[in-house]
Amino acid sequence: MGQGTREDYRRAEVQKEAMESKIYNAPRSFHWLKGEEKFWYINTTPRGKEFVLVDAVKRTRKSAFNQERLAKILSAATGKEVSPYKLPFSSITFSDKGKELGFEHGGKAWGLSLGSYKLREKGEAEKRPNRYWGGARDELGNEPVASPDSQWVAFIKNYNVYVKPSDHNKSKEEYQLSYDGSSGEHYSSYISWSPDSKKLATNKVRPGQEHLLYLLESSPEDQLQPKLQTRHYLKPGDALPQKSPQLFLFDSKKQVSVDPSPFGPGEQYSLSNPSWRKDGRAFTLEYNQRGHQAYKVLEVDGQTGAVQELIKEESKTFIDYSGKKYRHDVADGKEIVWASERDGWNHLYLYDGETGKVKNQITKGDWVVREVVHVDEAQRSIIFAGSGREQNQDPYFIQYFKVNFDGSGLVPLTTENANHKATFSPDHKYFADSYSRVDKAPVTVLRNAADGKVVLEVEKPNTAGLYAAGWKAPEVFTSKARDGKTDIWGIIIRPSNFDPAKKYPVIEYIYAGPHSSFVPKSFGSSRHLHELAELGFIVVQLDGMGTSNRSKAFQDVCWQNLKDAGFPDRMAWIKAAAQKYPYMDTDRVGIFGTSAGGQSSAGALLFHPDFYKVAVSSSGCHDNRMDKIWWNEQWMGKLGPHYAASSNVENAHKLQGKLMLILGEMDDNVDPASTLQLVNALIKANKNFDFLMIPGAGHTSGGNYGEQKRRDFFVKHLLGVEPPEWEKAADDSSAKL
Repeated sequence: MGQGTREDYRRAEVQKEAMESKIYNAPRSFHWLKGEEKFWYINTTPRGKEFVLVDAVKRTRKSAFNQERLAKILSAATGKEVSPYKLPFSSITFSDKGKELGFEHGGKAWGLSLGSYKLREKGEAEKRPNRYWGGARDELGNEPVASPDSQWVAFIKNYNVYVKPSDHNKSKEEYQLSYDGSSGEHYSSYISWSPDSKKLATNKVRPGQEHLLYLLESSPEDQLQPKLQTRHYLKPGDALPQKSPQLFLFDSKKQVSVDPSPFGPGEQYSLSNPSWRKDGRAFTLEYNQRGHQAYKVLEVDGQTGAVQELIKEESKTFIDYSGKKYRHDVADGKEIVWASERDGWNHLYLYDGETGKVKNQITKGDWVVREVVHVDEAQRSIIFAGSGREQNQDPYFIQYFKVNFDGSGLVPLTTENANHKATFSPDHKYFADSYSRVDKAPVTVLRNAADGKVVLEVEKPNTAGLYAAGWKAPEVFTSKARDGKTDIWGIIIRPSNFDPAKKYPVIEYIYAGPHSSFVPKSFGSSRHLHELAELGFIVVQLDGMGTSNRSKAFQDVCWQNLKDAGFPDRMAWIKAAAQKYPYMDTDRVGIFGTSAGGQSSAGALLFHPDFYKVAVSSSGCHDNRMDKIWWNEQWMGKLGPHYAASSNVENAHKLQGKLMLILGEMDDNVDPASTLQLVNALIKANKNFDFLMIPGAGHTSGGNYGEQKRRDFFVKHLLGVEPPEWEKAADDSSAKL
């Protein structure tokens, strides 16, 4: 049977359904009860969704509650039939010492007594705001701040700092502490009291630039006419607020001068809020210089205002403050645990918090610390996640470790050759560990956090139904990077009816954001790529240079050069795979991605058209000057000619091959104008391309409709086959094949 046929499309849907419903006993997340050594999770079984409760001390595993009884009670309360193993919620809470179960359903909060199984409605469900990626904080928008002793309230009035008595204080007098605030240079309402309620600190702010993002909602559900929406959305080059710390001695109603020069006036990217030492002797701030090549921790004396530099981090490229910064102050600042890439790898250092000198490097080697889980000050030890330390393993696999402050006593808490996801108990005595690979289903165990020993087998996976549906696990493949030395890691996905005698076009899924690494490492995390492979493709994904979680030099390739996107490594990797597997046709290579991946996938046809022939780009950041300031300046630094050099818009005239652009008109993550300006440039260059705008959609890969268009685009232009006609679904307006 040929590739790209109706049968291939239908088999892709079968594979999708199998990956969603035929993986059993493989829980993904674990939730410890507050203050207890118990956790719950959802287990998918052949009969449906089951809630399980594990007691770490008793080493027991049991149903979290009687799902049949709850389903019957909830059906009666709502008048709608509820299936016991398809309960309409996926999050629960325990209260009243585990005697009451809480959940949300139908816009309401519910409580269930686990003794009597009486159900009560507790009111409206909590409303959670949507995450918004751009903008800046309103420094005048904070509520008044009460003193720790509850006697006073600090606030901003007429741009200055005031203090008034709280409701607990019988005094009626209001005190003005500053007098030089104005609209052009005001005091921040994010005021910090010292723990003894005798001092206050805040920042004086020279406001930055307002930059509004305009979104036109063409097809609102509640009216015929379009709606105009706006977002505060700063972009590279915009003027930022400039701050200087301010100290007030409340007892004497005195403002103490603080030298602003260590805080880089005019050069700030950000300056944090003051954070007081517990004994009130001083407060600290963190200063991030614009361009992200200098980052400092500074301490201000709480009596004199004298400034001391505790930590100064510098880089010739960038400091990955948004992904790797870590600081923990030990014993109220006597020591500081700090993360740095100064030796070429992300590691932990112990500073003397009084002198600002490094006492010792805590972790060391050609591997990286990925996350600090817990700092135990009493035991002077640290639990952390790292990767790349274990020999003969994928360097991206996360393992967990314990180490002493002085760098001694490093103990691996996990060692299995797999990617580990640990969730620790509140007291950090135990952790639930789910470990897997793309070709090995997850095993879930409970471990002792002191030495990593398994104390309870929690779940063993059942994937028989998945493999019975024809599913084929991805193959992990490595080849050398552009330097001929560094290993590049990726996966190869083949269709379930793979025939080595055939020739298969190759499609790469790309996301090359420098903030992380992206190749799936855990079982089932590549599911969306299998559906595409079923149509008659070899689908690949890899992490090229310029991405994170390897050495500093590996990531630095992206600096001021996001158009690189690791393409020299990607093309070499695909060619190496094709040399081993001749059925991979490198004359027919496609690529797709979203957001930063949208920028890269379109860029593939502009900068590497001899290799990439077809691209689908969704919600792309096609010019880094058009996107949110924090992400783009993190890697590209200050504005300069390098921004235009990496711009797809500036290079649109170079387009070769077949390109489809997908855009959600309400995207407030990446300004929709970024894609529309590329459309404009392509039209002016008289380039042929396809464009899909989705009304009402936000930052998107296109949803189900966009996915179908993407599949058809690759089938038509890589397989040379006219895609089958869409069929109208009987129950809704979506299209199926």
